[in-house]
Amino acid sequence: MTTRRDHRQTHVRPRPPSTGRPAPVKVKPRSPGPTRIASHRATPRPGGLPVYWRIALVFAVVFLGALVLYAGVGGVGMLARGVSSTLGGFVSDVTSTPSPKPTLAVVADSPSLAQPEEPYSASGTVDLVVSVPQGLQGSTDHRIKVYLALPDLAPTPITEVEIADAQKTVIPVQLEKGINDFTVAIVGPGGESDPSAAVRYVFDSTPPKLTISSPKNNSIVNGRAVKIKGKTQARTTLLARNAANDSSVAGTAGADGTFELSVALATGVNKITIAGTDPAGNESETTITLRRGSGKLSASLSSSDYRIQRKELPQTVTLSVTVTDPDGLAVDNADVTFTLSIPGIETVTSDSHTNKSGKATFKTTVPKGAELGQGNATVLITTEDFGSTQDYTVITIAK
Repeated sequence: MTTRRDHRQTHVRPRPPSTGRPAPVKVKPRSPGPTRIASHRATPRPGGLPVYWRIALVFAVVFLGALVLYAGVGGVGMLARGVSSTLGGFVSDVTSTPSPKPTLAVVADSPSLAQPEEPYSASGTVDLVVSVPQGLQGSTDHRIKVYLALPDLAPTPITEVEIADAQKTVIPVQLEKGINDFTVAIVGPGGESDPSAAVRYVFDSTPPKLTISSPKNNSIVNGRAVKIKGKTQARTTLLARNAANDSSVAGTAGADGTFELSVALATGVNKITIAGTDPAGNESETTITLRRGSGKLSASLSSSDYRIQRKELPQTVTLSVTVTDPDGLAVDNADVTFTLSIPGIETVTSDSHTNKSGKATFKTTVPKGAELGQGNATVLITTEDFGSTQDYTVITIAK
């Protein structure tokens, strides 16, 4: 490269001499006029685009940039689909009607429990029969919850079982001794239903106690039958059997537990067994031995007058009878037939019954026309337990 004489290269511009450069002129700024001392008024500015248009503009810029970027590698279609999906979702979110909030599931109606035919049970296990509301049979979203309430205690859940695909669901449960009150409820996505009506079971594994109050063991009974009286558990089924004559009679104890059984007797010794079965199915028995006595039914007939003057006729006559059993006790409600036969008049008869004192009476009139002589007054007594007997007396018609 060529150099100059002052040894500078040819492409370097020579610096002008300092004596030929004009000096800079400084200009003093002007002071503001009196009209510019006040502050500027606020300049109104446009509000700009709405928010959703700004967001749309941003997405459009992104879309164009991505389109240019992926044009050479075949990504335009994929990018367009992604941006389209994003914009579509955004527009759908902005313009669509808000979806309603999900509602809570409805709690099911109450189930029902079948009442047992007999609440007393000697077994420690019973079956609860549950009926669920229509539409829940075989449901996998709902279950049956079983509660047990003991005396003076609140119901406590003891088990949960699936609902059977049938009309009824059978649930075996264990019993506590004494009273057991069961209820059931339906549990599901909506919560728990109201409980069913309570069903009561009574767990009783104790045999009923049998007490004979009359007659006393090894006593003598003068009659063809004996009334056995006693007490046991209420509603206990009873069966009395006499081994001496193979006779038997059944009965049931009352609400207070008392009972009375009439058992036929054979001659001599009678061994009678009384068996009882309580409502739970527990069984017990007791035995009483009685001897049938050889005594007889007794009747004693009397008259208000045994000697009547013919000249005083007509005259009233009253016949009375007292009836006692072989033990000398008054016989109530015995059949009584009075007969009065007086010479010269028709025979008169009358039927009656003894009262609680074992007595009966017959009042009649002996009319004029009766002849002199002896007449007869008789009485016939018939009973169901002691057979029959009779008695008589004489009534005389005198001058």
